[in-house]
Amino acid sequence: MTNDQSLIQAVEQADTPARLIAAVRALADAHLEAGIPILITALGYNNPGAASLAVEGLIQMGGSAVPPLLEKLDGYNYGARAYAIRALAAIADPRALDILNTAALNDFAPSVRRAAAKGLGNLHWHKLSPEQIPFAQEKAFYTLRQVCQDSEWSIRYAAIVGLQLLAAQPGLKPHIQTHLQQMLPSESDRAVRARVQLATLSS
Repeated sequence: MTNDQSLIQAVEQADTPARLIAAVRALADAHLEAGIPILITALGYNNPGAASLAVEGLIQMGGSAVPPLLEKLDGYNYGARAYAIRALAAIADPRALDILNTAALNDFAPSVRRAAAKGLGNLHWHKLSPEQIPFAQEKAFYTLRQVCQDSEWSIRYAAIVGLQLLAAQPGLKPHIQTHLQQMLPSESDRAVRARVQLATLSS
């Protein structure tokens, strides 16, 4: 058995929470493409420490982790889905745009909607072809405007963070500024109002 195989097997055979955390940490630190499916599986274990380490490992793998993350996104385990969305948002690959859009708008889990909203503003747009960029950015902007109406204040807050990040794109900055200014009078939550004001000043 190779060392790579032993690292993967250690995760699969871990029989205590502490051993699982240690095994996931070792696998994540090894940056093995063959270990990506196991790290994704670890997102769904009832072990937040292992799941957080798996997220970090997937983020370190970058773009190579995106297709399997999209393919294996858990439709039933909202905890695993939230961790996967966090990983996709941090990797910032625009191939995740549709998943992030859908999650930000429709996922029943607030943690998933928050992670997706933040991620939408920070995608690496330069990885798209020049003709794809305006449409993709407009799609993200439309979604974030909708999320600004979410009933959960923390999700509206995350949408403002996403909009501020998205405002770094020259074509969208005036539209985002206008949206933020229009949002401020009707926003009731003090923390969200303060975040809108900060985004208005910074973007």
